[in-house]
Amino acid sequence: MSARQLFAEHALLPTGWAQNVWLAWDAQGQWTQVQAGTTPPPGVARAAGPVLPGLPNLHSHAFQRAFAGLTEYRSAQAGQSDSFWSWRTLMYRFAGHLTPERLEAIATWLYLEMLEAGYTSVCEFHYVHHQSDGQPYADAGTLSRCLLRAAQRVGLGLTLLPVLYQTGGFGQQAPHAGQRRFLNATDALLRLLQDLAPDATAQGARLGLAPHSLRAVPPDSLRDAVAGLTALDPSAPIHLHIAEQTQEVDDCLLWTGQRPVQWLLDHAPVDGRWCLVHATHMNEGEYRRAAARGAVAGLCPSTEANLGDGLFDLPLWTEAGGRWGLGSDSHACVNAAEEMMLLEYGQRLQRRQRNVLSAPDQPHVATAITLQAVAGGAQASARPVAGLAVGQRADLVVLDPQHLALAGLSAQDMLSAHVFGSHRSSAIAQVMTGGVLRVQQGRHALHEAAAPAFVQARSALLAAV
Repeated sequence: MSARQLFAEHALLPTGWAQNVWLAWDAQGQWTQVQAGTTPPPGVARAAGPVLPGLPNLHSHAFQRAFAGLTEYRSAQAGQSDSFWSWRTLMYRFAGHLTPERLEAIATWLYLEMLEAGYTSVCEFHYVHHQSDGQPYADAGTLSRCLLRAAQRVGLGLTLLPVLYQTGGFGQQAPHAGQRRFLNATDALLRLLQDLAPDATAQGARLGLAPHSLRAVPPDSLRDAVAGLTALDPSAPIHLHIAEQTQEVDDCLLWTGQRPVQWLLDHAPVDGRWCLVHATHMNEGEYRRAAARGAVAGLCPSTEANLGDGLFDLPLWTEAGGRWGLGSDSHACVNAAEEMMLLEYGQRLQRRQRNVLSAPDQPHVATAITLQAVAGGAQASARPVAGLAVGQRADLVVLDPQHLALAGLSAQDMLSAHVFGSHRSSAIAQVMTGGVLRVQQGRHALHEAAAPAFVQARSALLAAV
């Protein structure tokens, strides 16, 4: 790959599988040629196995990787019913003891894990901004810059989404102590975006805005934040948690007389810039209206299962023309193929059918899921990461054709076996981002160095809480 060219016997292009594909990229890490059915000049490197587009991860809270697996018990406060809300209290305890050094170590390891698992970019929904007592750092972007450095160090593409967080519940309830590190005035968050812009641009990262949720951002603040962001960058992405839990729906109805997605569509300029994260509890009208507005649904199957959120009706969404992408959210699972498997299996369990997410032009469900997740993830990222196509970032994943689960199969069956029949990361041979090889034989070059720093940061957090 050092000559900025690669020949693949099989590659998954945006239109589907193609044979004998000649790929070339420039010094800026963008595809300049994707030509199928050809013979490359002599000396061009050959991919060891099928080439896939890199998958954008459209929803991440990096620090939460440090307590994955540590909330799997019934907390005393939960009583007879443990839920998202009791989990959230435990999460706040960890957030309260983050330091810049700990956050950067955690994010570096997490972003490395993402690359090894087939993600090539991430949308970081970043809401811990201040010191543990809620006072701003001298540099308001201290923790944001930790995430920028982590992504740059490991080579993961980044859309950084600083979070606007102001209230503790619908009706402008006062925030509680566990949320004090999250809070910002609208103008302060917009200034933060301006301050971060030079660093983000220098490494090819993208900036957007994440109004946390309707319960955490009052209507006037939502309006002003979206208008302010649009003035700074009319194409910047906007991500929002919405309708994740039934209690949120009930509380919104009590406050406004409308369901959350219904209220948002009636009061905000939702369009293709918006990513509605989770959107689990919508009625049919909301599915169709939100899809018609061009928003992306941000689905996080492993986290939604871990928190007991419920299941998104993906066939209804796609029938209405909706786009969607995948995120790993709280990082109970950091594995792109496993999120795909869980997404499909959730729909199978709900409908008692098989291969629910296949498409008329893509009967192989793993192929259909991959292509749709890449397209929706690219839209939500607002970066050119829409797959193996000229003008997009030179991001790719190469499968290992010698892996026992894949050996002797056709390319599309190898992808199916990767998603449904392997350990879901063990069959990844190589990962490239921006034209630079980041993962060889399934391992990132910084794997051994980053792991101890992550363990040390997690141990320090556990000792503190």
